[in-house]
Amino acid sequence: MTAALTAPEGAEKAWPGTPPGADPLPGQLDRWLAARGAELVAIRRHIHAHPEPSHSEFETAALIARELAVAGLSPRLLPRGNGVICDIGEGDRVIAFRADIDALPLQDLKDVPYRSTVDRMAHACGHDVHTTVMLGLGLALAQLDEQGELPGRVRLIFQPAEEAIPSGAPEVITAGALKDVAAIYALHCYPQLPAGLVGVRSGPFTAAADTVKVELSGPGGHTARPHLTADLVHALGRVIIDVPALLDRRIDPRAGVSLVWGAVHAGQAFNAIPGTGEVLGTVRILNRDAWRQAPEMITKLIHDVVAATGAEVKVTYTRGVPPVINDRMASAVIAGAAGAALGADRVVEAELSMGGEDFSFYLEHVPGAMIRLGTGVPGSDEHHDLHQGDFDVDERCIGYGVRVMAHTALAALSTGAF
Repeated sequence: MTAALTAPEGAEKAWPGTPPGADPLPGQLDRWLAARGAELVAIRRHIHAHPEPSHSEFETAALIARELAVAGLSPRLLPRGNGVICDIGEGDRVIAFRADIDALPLQDLKDVPYRSTVDRMAHACGHDVHTTVMLGLGLALAQLDEQGELPGRVRLIFQPAEEAIPSGAPEVITAGALKDVAAIYALHCYPQLPAGLVGVRSGPFTAAADTVKVELSGPGGHTARPHLTADLVHALGRVIIDVPALLDRRIDPRAGVSLVWGAVHAGQAFNAIPGTGEVLGTVRILNRDAWRQAPEMITKLIHDVVAATGAEVKVTYTRGVPPVINDRMASAVIAGAAGAALGADRVVEAELSMGGEDFSFYLEHVPGAMIRLGTGVPGSDEHHDLHQGDFDVDERCIGYGVRVMAHTALAALSTGAF
């Protein structure tokens, strides 16, 4: 660990021992990881205190590259310097692991020593934990590779801009991150599960997330004479109510489609019909085929609804991210590895989420799976939910995450399924 990062007092208490019923890692890695636990907690706290916005994660990427280089690895920065790719071991076939490294434009509201030092910027989605877990995985596998016990090649991907649209995954893929990759894995903090548990699910995991903007225009007029103009507020109301209702009848209900409006703007006076107005919303879909059909279908549906009102309409449909569809075999591998890492009773079925995740872009190219890492404090009703200013984690989750991913790497390298 670099000299600038010193282990905080008491951090060793945040590193869990090997859970009862878990399988040991080879090469005395359990003992080695226990000795490095306080350092990894310190790294997480440093990253948490120094968050960086999407597409500008330069210091975070430099920190990751330095730590990997100290371990004898050869990390390479992305062309813009805001992400890192690093291979460990040898072999034609690669098992990849991805962590996202950007923060959210939120104020950190916690009263902790590692509170964000950047105004209106916080790691409120746990990307500091994702980064630290994958960094710990890299350091552990480097140790195993030195002993000649790593049975293949692993690639770590530290990706920028997961929280942005456009997101960073396509940029990373263009930079060659998936070259020779047979399968890819990731995890995501989940405060609804206590630290020490992980959630695994095959098939749909998170939804596609797109945005739609509907702009209406008309001549405007007096509210006493709506028949002489296009009643824009009424037209917006028709879009808001009718389009989601009709969409439910145009797409297979098993596709899990949700169109929800988040903002509407029109007019200023109570007695004047405005000449312009707009409504903005999100489209979330669990089915990949339905997601591909959505732009054309929703755009036409909006035009059809507005046509009867006499208003002019412009629809801007913006792609966000595809749905995360976990591969069946990849899910089975990580479920078995998590059971070996933590004990079978600590692996539960993950719930479906209508949130979006750009890990889905990787799954458009190679099989893989994302799991949920429990970060909640056992016995506590305070979940410190994601994307909230008070979000925090039980830091023991870092140790559990490293163990799960190390077992996953070894299992995936050993299987012939990919």
